[in-house]
Amino acid sequence: MQLFKTSAGLILQRNEAHFILHEDFDALINRDDLFEYLTSVSSGKTSVNWNEIKILAPIGKQEVWAAGVTYLRSRDARMEESKEAGGAVFYSKVYNAARPELFFKALPYSVASPGEEVFIRADSKWNVPEPELTLFINTKGKIAAYTIGNDMSSRDIEGENPLYLPQAKLYYRSAALGPCLYITEKEISLDTAIHLSIKRNEEAVFEGSIQLNRMKRRFTELAEYLFRENIFTHGCFLMTGTGIIPPNDFTLQSGDEVEIGIENIGVLANVVAYRI
Repeated sequence: MQLFKTSAGLILQRNEAHFILHEDFDALINRDDLFEYLTSVSSGKTSVNWNEIKILAPIGKQEVWAAGVTYLRSRDARMEESKEAGGAVFYSKVYNAARPELFFKALPYSVASPGEEVFIRADSKWNVPEPELTLFINTKGKIAAYTIGNDMSSRDIEGENPLYLPQAKLYYRSAALGPCLYITEKEISLDTAIHLSIKRNEEAVFEGSIQLNRMKRRFTELAEYLFRENIFTHGCFLMTGTGIIPPNDFTLQSGDEVEIGIENIGVLANVVAYRI
């Protein structure tokens, strides 16, 4: 099932049928029986013209967090970019450590919706998107849904000094979520692939893909560590890391189109820009 937050309200897509839900978004997604409840919805059936509706980021009052160095490719890229600053050893250690790297990413107001602009920093010369499966974890620490996340990153700033990571990762419109929440009875298949496409002047300048089974960490492991000593009164979103890294000579430019696709969830598309 797919739950969309839209300009027309909440729309549930189930078995090719669409239902309008007149519910509070935060209360709904934190139900203990979310999958069972949405499976039982029978009223509010409607037809949907997606061309007349704006799809919003599927977020309410939740914080967005992120996990780093969960794929071998990510570890290698982080080590390479921070080698001159002497920080490579930290990324090697965290990849093999019991405790994962977790960091705060965004508040709801700074998250871009599908079709909206994501920003690159004007004081950075090396900016990339990071396509990531993103978990919605409810108030009780249970993984209740999945979506697509774009963890925009300034690689030169983080590479200069690991302590600059918040500046490389956390700024306005450095995150995008969407297009929906994918709600399933079982954990998403680890054979699922993430696809990234970057277009410039309507031509592809980078494409890549990776399967979730290449991730070192388990989703439940990341969720458990995030909820240690933390309380999330509305639940939270957790980006699970990226295994798709463009080459070192690539950087995003204003006007680039970034598309991230994950089977059963859809495609998250955003345009790159500088904040004016």
